[in-house]
Amino acid sequence: MNPKLTGRVRLGAAYLVVGSLLVATGGTLTTAVGAAQTAQGSWPYANGDLANTRDATGSAISLQNVSQLKKLWTFTLKGNAASSVGGVGTLAAGPIVVNGIVYMQDLHSNVYALSLATGRLMWEYVVNKPERSGPGPNGVAVVDGIVYGASPTEVFALNATTGKKLWVNKKLLKKGQGTFGIQPQVADGRVYLASQYGSGPGGGVLLALNASSGALVWKFNTIVHADKGVDAVGLGSGGAWETPLVSTDGSVTFGIGNPYQTAASAIAHPSKQLYTDSDVNLDAATGKLRWYCQGVPNDFKDYDMQASPISANANGVPVVLGGGKMGYVYEMNAETGKLLWKTAVGKHNGHDNDSFKALNHKLKLTAPYRILPGSLGGILTNMALAGTTVYVATIDLPIIATSLTQVLGTKAGKQSGEVEALNLTTGKVEWDTKVKGIPDGAATVSNNLVFTSLFQGTLIAFNRSTGAIVFKQKLPDTTNSPIAIAGATVIVPAGGPKVDGKRGVSKIVAYAVP
Repeated sequence: MNPKLTGRVRLGAAYLVVGSLLVATGGTLTTAVGAAQTAQGSWPYANGDLANTRDATGSAISLQNVSQLKKLWTFTLKGNAASSVGGVGTLAAGPIVVNGIVYMQDLHSNVYALSLATGRLMWEYVVNKPERSGPGPNGVAVVDGIVYGASPTEVFALNATTGKKLWVNKKLLKKGQGTFGIQPQVADGRVYLASQYGSGPGGGVLLALNASSGALVWKFNTIVHADKGVDAVGLGSGGAWETPLVSTDGSVTFGIGNPYQTAASAIAHPSKQLYTDSDVNLDAATGKLRWYCQGVPNDFKDYDMQASPISANANGVPVVLGGGKMGYVYEMNAETGKLLWKTAVGKHNGHDNDSFKALNHKLKLTAPYRILPGSLGGILTNMALAGTTVYVATIDLPIIATSLTQVLGTKAGKQSGEVEALNLTTGKVEWDTKVKGIPDGAATVSNNLVFTSLFQGTLIAFNRSTGAIVFKQKLPDTTNSPIAIAGATVIVPAGGPKVDGKRGVSKIVAYAVP
């Protein structure tokens, strides 16, 4: 198994086939007859705001009118840009909406600007070189009239009005430090991003660049050291997949990937493998470590703690919420990183402590063994926060490892999922709704609703108070990308690789209420 398919975009056709989304060079536009004109709105950051809450401020969509959502326009990708990357689709990033323009990037690193009102292509920045395509999720940030993005080997800035290149930095990653695939965050004159699955002694790296010039400000290695005998270093480990959290206290927090080691290695050469499977909080100006909270030390189940951290306030205490594929939500003190609570979400088969046992030389494990949450499940996409409730979409998909030297197993059961609501202060589950499909579209709040999408091709909304499913919309194809909500419009990327023998057609679809 290719280690480069183990993060946010990690599911090949043989697993769930992470379908993906959207636009392409020479794409075509279809406008729905009689569709309502969208009210102007915005989704200015990867997760809606700098706090990563995924709460659509100013949205016009609510429980009262969600049944009136109708297709506004469809944009279809064409040519090379519509072809699947590594069997996982065409895009897995979330759209950005600023000043009536929808910005997005596909898995070939191409960037597009579409009219929010009509879906018309305004401009495109073409990379479209298969040999440079990374695993994603990819995506852009848009701040002060500049679009920031990356290909696997470089970071660039574009004029948001014209798409003209302003600067590019091709000298940021050294051999063994992985490649770029993260949707960046931009604040305080700095671009924050990370590489993925570094194969050298320092693993993946976290970086801050000068937003005006692209010059490196600081770099932080996500692997402290490599213990003798640990095979993680040779395969690819650490780094970050999802957009970091930039806080008002002058810090930046990243969710870090797994060490990509085998069970045999974890048992024979146990190590915490810092800072894998952790939330890492750094001084935003210097990159100096402030604190870390590790969810799973000595991980051998591909349990990234990759979800974008969320900033919140629980009973007057600043906190950070994190989570990942181990199927837990963690609440940490924002100043110290002290764990305040953790709550299991989704299905677990009683082996959550295997890595801890191996670290203490107490694990007895024989193959084959079953993993649940599996490496394709748990909290695969970003969470949402509104009021005093955290919303989490989880995937219940068991994995079987047939040997102790196998890093990733194979799918071993029916795939399903659920969406849960947790109390911000206590972590107690307030409601839990099962879904028939894989909820991999991130949780997104719009007034008294919480949305997500199912991989199989459905946009779905829940009553925030009760968890009852109140809306379903069949999509034109599979999807594994976060949605965006701007004003009266829901923007849904859809389309990907072959599913059940059918070729995917990459599209982005906008639905709006009158």
